[in-house]
Amino acid sequence: MSSITSFKLSEYTRILKLARKPTREEFIMIAKVAGAGILLIGVVGFLIYLVLTEMPQGIM
Repeated sequence: MSSITSFKLSEYTRILKLARKPTREEFIMIAKVAGAGILLIGVVGFLIYLVLTEMPQGIM
């Protein structure tokens, strides 16, 4: 069982050694994409809410 743990630890260590800090431009782009995704999910959720609350009133 300890060999499995050391194997995972060595993989995580290897990945962390390959990782680097993003440049300012990369960070801004990631923030924009994440923000757009959050906004899109919010708009879709709000539209579903409107449909489910207004449709029953319009039918009756």
